[in-house]
Amino acid sequence: MNKIIYQFMIVVLATTIGACENAKQVNNNKLEVVASSNRQWTGVAVDHVGRVFVNYPKWSNDVPVSVAEIIDGKAVAYPNKEWNDKNNAESFMAVQSVVIDNKNRLWVLDTRNPIFAGVKEGGPVLYQFNLETNKKEHAFQFADDVYKENSYFNDVRIDTEKQIAYMTDSGDGALIVLDLSSGESRRLLDHHSSTESEVDYLICDGKKWENAVPTDGIALTKDHQYLYYIALTGHTLYRIKTVALLNNELSQDVLASNVETVKTIPATDGMMFDTVGNLWLGGLENNSINKINLKGELISVVKDSTIRWADSFAQDKKGHIYFTTSQIHLPGKQRQAYEVIKIDPTQLDEVTKL
Repeated sequence: MNKIIYQFMIVVLATTIGACENAKQVNNNKLEVVASSNRQWTGVAVDHVGRVFVNYPKWSNDVPVSVAEIIDGKAVAYPNKEWNDKNNAESFMAVQSVVIDNKNRLWVLDTRNPIFAGVKEGGPVLYQFNLETNKKEHAFQFADDVYKENSYFNDVRIDTEKQIAYMTDSGDGALIVLDLSSGESRRLLDHHSSTESEVDYLICDGKKWENAVPTDGIALTKDHQYLYYIALTGHTLYRIKTVALLNNELSQDVLASNVETVKTIPATDGMMFDTVGNLWLGGLENNSINKINLKGELISVVKDSTIRWADSFAQDKKGHIYFTTSQIHLPGKQRQAYEVIKIDPTQLDEVTKL
C-alpha cells in the first residue's frame, strides 16, 4: 500500500484496544464471528492448537497494540506489553501481517513504515516467534536495495522445507524473496506489469474507493511449486514458479518471461491455499468470499453484508477458514466493529460458479 491510502484509512480510534465480543452465529450459521474490536486489524493467524492471533496496522498515531492473541474473547498484547510499547528498544513498529507456518511458528511482518510516512532506518523486519516459549527466535532484516523509501511489505508466506520467505511490496510493486538460512534477500519483478496496479479505483459495496495499489495478496501452493500474487487494485491473478524466483542467475527479463496469467478474479486483498489445494480469495467489490477449486473453477462461496473488506485468511487444523474484516473502503463514521470471522467449508452447501 502507499501513502495515499492513509487519507482513506484514517479513523477515529478509542484509547483502548477494546474487549472482543463473544462468538455469535450469523447468516444461517455459515459465518461465525469469533472476535470483534473497535480497533482496525488486518492480519489473522491460527496455530496448530487453535490459538488465534491478529495484528493492528499503524495507520494512525493512536494504535496501542500491534500484535495480539485472542484469549477468552479478548485481545491480549502478544507476546507481552513490552513488545507493543513503542518506547522499548525492541518492539513492534508498524505490523501488517501475521502468519503461522507448518512448523507452528508465528511470523510477524513489520513494515516499519508507520502511517505510510516512509520506511524507518534499518528497513522492514520479519520476526519469527516460538509459540511454545512465546519468545522471539529470529529477526530478519533486508538489504538496503531490497526496500525503497515508500515500501510497505504487506503479506508473507513461508516455505519451511527450502527455508524461504516470500513477500509482496504493496507500497512499491515487487516480490521479495528472503533466504532464511543465509539471511540474503532479493527484490524481484520490480515494477513489472504483473506487480503494478491495474486500475485506480474499486467500487466496493457501492462505494468508490479511489486508489492504485500494486502487489498485495500472495499465496504459496501446497507443493511450494508456485507463488500466486495479485495487485490490490486489480483483477488479474498471476503466478510464477518458485524455482525461477530462487534462481539467482536469471536476469530480470528472463524471470519476467516466467510470469503466467492464471485468470480474471474479483478484486481481493489477501489470498490463501488451504491444505487441500483450494485458493481462497476475498471479494472486495461485493462483500464475498470466493475460491478457486482443484478443477480451476472460480466459485462464489459466501456473500453477506457482514463481510466488509475481507483482508487476510488463515486455516485451523480442523479445516475452518478464518478472515478479518478491515473495512478499508469505508469512512470512519460508517464503520462497524472489526471482526474475525470463521467459516466451516463443509457447511457451505450453496456455491455458484463465476
